[in-house]
Amino acid sequence: MFELQDGWTLYIWLISGAAILVGVVFGIRWASQNEQFDEDIKYLVFDEGDRDKMSPEEFAKSQQVNASQELRRKEVLAEREAAAREQN
Repeated sequence: MFELQDGWTLYIWLISGAAILVGVVFGIRWASQNEQFDEDIKYLVFDEGDRDKMSPEEFAKSQQVNASQELRRKEVLAEREAAAREQN
């Protein structure tokens, strides 16, 4: 019968830690490639009804961010549609 020697749990912890670190690196890489690190995301929850709750500068920034995000959304959807047409 096979017996494990003393100290084998250390290797399990090392392998688990390495696997977690590799997963974190892949997650951060995915997030950076998919535009997930956007500091202006906080402005996307506001709309015209929030004008009285914000300073004029913040509201203008919110409107600018919303417009740029909507433009980016249209670009991404057009890219996906073009890719779908190429596959067919």
